[in-house]
Amino acid sequence: MRAEEIRAAVLASHETIAPNLDTGGIRTDRPLRVQLDLDSMDWLNVIAGLHERLGVDIPEADYGRLTSLDEIVAYLGARLAQARHE
Repeated sequence: MRAEEIRAAVLASHETIAPNLDTGGIRTDRPLRVQLDLDSMDWLNVIAGLHERLGVDIPEADYGRLTSLDEIVAYLGARLAQARHE
């Protein structure tokens, strides 16, 4: 899966939590949760949504690695590539 597709899935997961989200103003190198003012429950729903959309398991131990949009896309890309080779 290409980075653009992963990025679109990440943003779509956020839009289910915040339907009026303006994705145009998101800085890809800044913490996404802070930019969107998501509480911990919303963040868990985003992670669950990513699992559903992409079919990738995200261990709780890795949640801290999912900060900026760039980091989330890179993490998910690596997990998807790893799953393809298993």
